[in-house]
Amino acid sequence: MSKIPKFFEDFRTSYPDVAEHYQKLSDACRDAGPIDKVSVELVKLGIAIGAGTEGSAHSHARRALAAGATPQQLEHVALLAITTLGFPKAMTGLAWVRDVTEGGR
Repeated sequence: MSKIPKFFEDFRTSYPDVAEHYQKLSDACRDAGPIDKVSVELVKLGIAIGAGTEGSAHSHARRALAAGATPQQLEHVALLAITTLGFPKAMTGLAWVRDVTEGGR
């Protein structure tokens, strides 16, 4: 997986207790159900695209790849957004996915 963005590293350094609790909550949410790790990251990528959060989309695209997803699966998530979010938002999501799969972000 790519390195963690400097901003998040700085946050973890400045607020280690908050960062630790956030990570525990994230782990608990992920582990609360039967969805496999790849699917969890693809769902979270879709949520990030829908919310319009670029950093989160990049993070979950990287995490999905690290969990074993293919670049084609990530692009499929973005394409699925066309009929739910609209073409422009879906294309933004596709660009964010390609930032990771083609640009190494």
